[in-house]
Parts: sequence; structure tokens; C-alpha cells
Amino acid sequence: MMAPAFFKRSLLGRSLWDFRREFLWCGVFSFFSNVLLLTSTLYMLQVYDRVLLSGSELTLLALSLIAVLFYLMMGFADWIRSRLMVRVSAKFDDALSSQVFRAAFEAVLNKPGKSPMQSLNDLTTLRQFVTGNGVFAFFDTPWTPIYILVLFMMNPWLGWTGVAFTVMMFGLAWISHRVTAPLHKAAGDAAADSNAYLASKLRNAETVEALGMLGNLRRHWLDLHERMLARTELAFEKGRRLQAVVKFVQNSQQSLILTVGALLVIDGQIGVGAMIACNALLGNALRPMSSLVGTWKMAIDARQAYGRLETMLEDNPERPAGHVPAEVLGQVTLRDLVAKAPGRDTLILHGLNAEFKAGEVVGIVGPSGAGKSTLARCLMGIWPGVNGQVLLDGVAVDQWSRRELGPHLGYLPQDIEMLDGTIAENIARFGPVDPGQVIDAATRTGIHEMVLRFPKGYDTPMGEAGNLLSGGQRQRIGLARAIYGNPTVVVLDEPNANLDDAGEAALVRAVRELKGQGKTVFMIVHQLKLLAMADRVLMLESGRISKLAGVVVQTQAPMIEAQA
Repeated sequence: MMAPAFFKRSLLGRSLWDFRREFLWCGVFSFFSNVLLLTSTLYMLQVYDRVLLSGSELTLLALSLIAVLFYLMMGFADWIRSRLMVRVSAKFDDALSSQVFRAAFEAVLNKPGKSPMQSLNDLTTLRQFVTGNGVFAFFDTPWTPIYILVLFMMNPWLGWTGVAFTVMMFGLAWISHRVTAPLHKAAGDAAADSNAYLASKLRNAETVEALGMLGNLRRHWLDLHERMLARTELAFEKGRRLQAVVKFVQNSQQSLILTVGALLVIDGQIGVGAMIACNALLGNALRPMSSLVGTWKMAIDARQAYGRLETMLEDNPERPAGHVPAEVLGQVTLRDLVAKAPGRDTLILHGLNAEFKAGEVVGIVGPSGAGKSTLARCLMGIWPGVNGQVLLDGVAVDQWSRRELGPHLGYLPQDIEMLDGTIAENIARFGPVDPGQVIDAATRTGIHEMVLRFPKGYDTPMGEAGNLLSGGQRQRIGLARAIYGNPTVVVLDEPNANLDDAGEAALVRAVRELKGQGKTVFMIVHQLKLLAMADRVLMLESGRISKLAGVVVQTQAPMIEAQA
């Protein structure tokens, strides 16, 4: 079966279309469930209009057994479609979770500061709707006109009464959405602002406490918190008023439909059984409407989540397989490299051109704001908004397979972040832990003895060890992660920023070993000790290469001589 254009236009739509068979079966079982809902209506008609008049106990027994059988069949149909949707939910998550995770990660790379949690929450919202009460309401709602039609067959006045209540319930659902949706959105935005403000300040709790800023920050937070409370109270107050109206209508319909039925019985147009049965029938007709009221907000949220996910997946398509070489030599070339911050027109790097031989150690120096850290990220292929090329062995970095290239690269960023896991897992980059390589990397950075002093050694969780580690020790663990597996190209962004003398000595040894092994190393440094190991120094000024020269080390300061 060909997919409609709506489903063909995006990965998300095609994924939903793949579940068409499951949804079709859900519709089939919904058909039986809704047909069997007429059991109570027919049972009441037969009991009041036949059994009570004939006094036949055998007829009553037969009708009761048939009714119980139909109720069992209806329960089985409901159970099957619920079980089917549970399986669809799991398959839906398997089909899309990896794609959404990858696209969310790409979005964070392309727009630093963007949280991936919104996309993952959107996936959860969409999954819960299309595999939960939302899809049941979708399949049950078309039966409302059928139940109304049965009321018309019993008597036109009963049918028009059912129409009136159905229109009233639908109108209340629409009004509820129109009135409360903007209020809930405003309350949600205010809550997000309040929570984000508080979370950002808690991350700097020590500074806040040391400078006595808590009282001032509390006043700012209380202003945001009170605004959130006011908007939330207004949204819930409006919602409670509308819920009271809906409850009034639901309670009134039971009595009013009986009132209409009683008048028709008095007039001799219907029997007592029809009067009793019409109440159950109208309840069945309004049940899908009640489900719609309950899932209306979920449907709106699911539609918005679908739109956001569709946009994100389109903006961040899966990368091609990429270049996979037999080996990585480590020759790096900058070709007209231009970089700027996302969302800004001001350039950070201006048309850099340079070539670095495999096995060369390059020191990168320059004043603050010259673009050194941006260049480091460009060398790793992780900076968005890049024009020109960074070539590794003659192939653009963004054309390599990141999975295959990753083990050949080492990177120590300026801001060290340890991930939730053990020390060994962090050093091993959360891949299969090779104890020999982990210990080798830790020994080369001088942290092996320190790690062994922990009660759990290399199995110590970083969440627990993080409170015991200094900034320098975390930096050395980050360096061990960077050189784990002997990568071919290593980029170190101010690797000695937090190190003491022992840490600097370990860093010098590690860089010398990398140089001795013929690795290509880029170091953003400021001190003579590390520059002395460089083959060349690249000097950046205002995002431009002002000098690329060989190094001659003197006793007082490094001196740069231009190469011929």
C-alpha cells in the first residue's frame, strides 16, 4: 500500500506509517468493542418489554447468559487492543529513539546551549498519545453518530436530545481548550523561567554563599516564583469553572434523557424498556466525547511535539557513512578556514591556511579572544558555522565516519566535564573497558596511584569521586581519556591550566611520549615548558595567523624564528 503524501514527507511520518497494520487491527477490535457496547441497551429493551410482560424466567436466563457472553467478548476486544498498543509503544520507541537521540545530539552540536531533553520529551509525548487513550478516542469517536442514529430509530425526540448533548459536550471541550491552553502555556513558561533561574544559581552555590548573594538572589527568584504561581492559579481557576460546567452537563443528561423518555412513554410512543435503555445509549454516545475532552490537551501537545520532532529530524539528517581509511596518518591542513559563533555574523577565524605534517607537535599561542579554542574545536570537527575546510589526511573532517575516526582522535577541552560513570568508563570513553589501556593512560598522566587509593579503585563512580578530586586531578583524568588508545591526532586546550608541578611534569612526560610515538599534537599553551616540545608555534591574533614558525628555546622565554 502506498503511503499518503503526509506520511511520506518525513522520517517521522514514514515511521508512523510503518505501524499502519497495527493501527488497522486496533480499529478492527475497536469496532467489535463499540458494537458490543449496544449489549446493555438491547438487554434492557428485552427485559422490560418482553421478560417482564411474559414472566418467562427461561427467557431471562437466556438473555442474561447471552449478555454475559457479549460482555466477555467486549472485555477481550478491549484487552487485545490495549495489549496491541503496548507492543506498538515499544516498537515505536525502538524505531525512533535512536534517531531522535542522534538528531538531538546533532542539534546541540549545531546550536550550543540547546537542551536535547525537549526532543526526548517530545518523543515521549507523541508515543504516549498515539499508543494510549488518544488513539482509542480516535477510533471510538466515529461511533457517536451511530449511537445517536440508534436513538433516532427508537424515537426522533430521543435522537435530537442526544444531538443536543453531544454538541454541548463538544462545544465545552473546544471552549475549554481555547480558554485554558494559553493560560497553561503562560504558566508553563513562567515555571520554566523560575526553575532555570534557580538551577543556574545553584550551580554556583559556593560563589553565592561566599559573596553573601543569597538574599538578593532569593528576592529575584521569589518575583519569578510568584508570577508563576499567579499564572498557574489563574489557569486552574478557569479550568475548574469549566470542569464544573462539564460535570453539570454530564449529570443533567442522565435525568433529562429519562425525562424525555418518560414523556414519550406517557404519550405511548415508546415502551418502558426504551426509556431505560436510552439513558445507557446516550452514555455510550457521550463516552467518546468525554474521552476527547480528557485527551484534547494531549492531542494538542502531541501535534506540537510532532511538529518539533519533524523539524529537528529534517534539520539534522543522519550523516552519510563517511570516509573509513585503513589507517590514520595524522596530516592536518587548514584551507580557507572561516568560523563564527552560531547566530552571529562576526567572524572568529578569518580564512586560515596552514599545513601540518603527520607527527608534528604544534603549539598554539595568542592573546585572549584570538580564537584559539575555536580553532581547537574546528580541528576536532565539532564547531558549527564553519566555512572552508579542515583536512585530515586530505579528507575533510566532516566527511569522515565519526564512529571510525573517534578512536584516532584525542581531545582535552578547556572546560573538563566528567560523565556519570566510573573512572575507568570515563577514561575508556564509555566503550568496552580495556584494563591494560586504562591503566596505561592513567599511568602516563600520573593518576594511577591516586585512583588506587579510592576504596573501589577504577570502579569508583565519578559522582562519588568528583567531590574528592581537585580541578587538576579532574584535568589529568580528562588527559588520560584524551590519550586512551594512543590516538593519532591529539588536541589539548590549555592542558596545564589547573595543574600543579607534579601534574605539569606528568603532562610534559605524556606529550613527549606522544611526540616520540609520532603522534600529531596541537597544544594551546602559554608556558615555556610545553612550547619547548613543539616543532612549530602557530600564533593567532584577532582570528588570523600572524606567524607560523619553528621554535628556538632560550633560558628566559621562548623565541619564535620564521621557517624558510
